[in-house]
Amino acid sequence: MPEIIALLVGGLALVVAAVAGLYLWPVGRSGLRVAPARPLDFDTATRAAAAIIAAETADPEVRPESRSRLLSHGSRTGRAVLLLHGYTLAPEQYERLAEEFFDNGYNVWVPRAPRHGTVDRRAHHRVEAGELTTYAAQGWAVAAALGDEVGVVGISGGAVLAAWLAQVPGNVVRHLLLLSPFFAPNPRQAPAYAVKPLITLYGRRVLRDRVTSRGYSLAAVTQYLTIARTLPKPPRRTGLRSAAVAISPLDGVVDLRAAVDVPRRIADANAIPLRVCTLPETLGVEHNTLNLAALGAEGDELRRLYVALYEGAPAPEPDPTPTHR
Repeated sequence: MPEIIALLVGGLALVVAAVAGLYLWPVGRSGLRVAPARPLDFDTATRAAAAIIAAETADPEVRPESRSRLLSHGSRTGRAVLLLHGYTLAPEQYERLAEEFFDNGYNVWVPRAPRHGTVDRRAHHRVEAGELTTYAAQGWAVAAALGDEVGVVGISGGAVLAAWLAQVPGNVVRHLLLLSPFFAPNPRQAPAYAVKPLITLYGRRVLRDRVTSRGYSLAAVTQYLTIARTLPKPPRRTGLRSAAVAISPLDGVVDLRAAVDVPRRIADANAIPLRVCTLPETLGVEHNTLNLAALGAEGDELRRLYVALYEGAPAPEPDPTPTHR
């Protein structure tokens, strides 16, 4: 449904004389450059995580099920992972996958994004790009102290933040898994030529915010697109050891070509292969590739597949024959 296009056209009618300026206006923001955090030790990192969780527990605005989550084995492990949830969602999105990683020996940190997981279901409309990159950097500072080899998993907007972290100088992100990454909107929602005007008009809040039928604020989603536009070109070589992406052909939110092309360039810069998993249409999974509860055993298989993709290990494609009803 070309809903975003219609909203954009309506907005552009108000500023038609400035169309050329929309394309010339730079979308990068210096505020997205986050200074490297001081390395933490395990005890300091776990205390920091506990303090975040305690503050969220005491905050009546944060929904109990949406608080940040630390799954710890009680000491630094050989492997740890940072899980970054998607736009409009919260840490509970990762509940089953976080347990899968934990059961495989990982320490796991799942921080709540700013303005997400609150009783005010519209609070995320006000999120800013600088808040998101600061949140990602702080999440990485904790996760990096939890294990010897650390990586990031992100979904949708969280996948943009995961890719951003993997390209920040000084971060030692060894493994990267991107689920339904939102590097660009699906062309049926907004064609490529409309993205920069969207970022300028709504991301900079020149125009009054609009909300789509999915509950997506244009002012908010363009914050993630702004961050995507700041990824270095060409990508940096950072010591990444594995990179993978999982997408669904039924995803009507993201540009599936960009979802693969962006991580492929990052993988190429690090001289590693990019593993790409395209979920079978018969599974019925759309944009939220973690929404697997209805799949039963097939959902468990997919979660195991995601861990294998993250680790860079050989993994079979999921069985395309559905067993659920």
